[in-house]
Amino acid sequence: MNAVYLQLYSIIRVIKQMSISRTAPATLTRIALSLMLAASLSACSMFSSSDKQKDETEGLSAEAIYQKAQAAVKATDYQQAIKLYESLEARYPLGLHAQQAQLESAYAYYKYDEPDTALDMVDRFIRMNPGSKDMAYALYLRGLVNFNRGSSLVDRVFPRSIADLDIVRQKEAFHDFSRVINRYPDSPYAKDAQLRVQYLRNTLAESEVNVAKYYMERGAWLAAFNRAEYAIKHYQGSPVVIDALEIKVRAAQQLGKADLAADSLHVLEANFPERAAKLKAGK
Repeated sequence: MNAVYLQLYSIIRVIKQMSISRTAPATLTRIALSLMLAASLSACSMFSSSDKQKDETEGLSAEAIYQKAQAAVKATDYQQAIKLYESLEARYPLGLHAQQAQLESAYAYYKYDEPDTALDMVDRFIRMNPGSKDMAYALYLRGLVNFNRGSSLVDRVFPRSIADLDIVRQKEAFHDFSRVINRYPDSPYAKDAQLRVQYLRNTLAESEVNVAKYYMERGAWLAAFNRAEYAIKHYQGSPVVIDALEIKVRAAQQLGKADLAADSLHVLEANFPERAAKLKAGK
């Protein structure tokens, strides 16, 4: 608003100077008057918009703002919910409602397709409230954001295997859900987290094996061996472990590592004899 006053003051000074000078053309005077009128209208507009943008949470208690935000979430008006949660934190930063607003706003950002901001909010909650009773939910929500992160409209219309997507966020989600299971096994989120961990284990292993196969096709035997070994070590129980063992056998043979090939073949024979027989038969 000070800028408007300064603008008006400057225009008035110009007009005064022009009125003193007899050489000032009438056209310039009219232009100056027009500028002054425009500045006045701008000031009126700013006053008017300021009245319209009055904070709707003014005078409300923390509980009232929280309930309004919850209602907005229920109505799937996530943008409005985010504004209310932020107002709640700003007006009552030290209350219990503010703590809850951090977590609830993270969920609202997640539903509003703002995963980066959602993760920032969850991480802030975890950092500021390490002993919170809602920590299991916070970790579970973090896993959900990472699990669904990057799901574009194209992915929804033409769904792809999650193994083809960003492996970094898959690993983040795997880690988040694993923490829920290990730290809070009795929480209401543990069962769903377990299902997601199992799913992610399979798809992460599939991603590693796909890369190993890619290396095999290009004769990068050592890289293929290492990828297959990583899949076996970190994703035990996945169906593609069979493929990983076979890749290790073939890659070791190509590298001239007979002992490594024999060891991998022995593991394959002990756990998957039919697959081992096919490999030995050259099929």
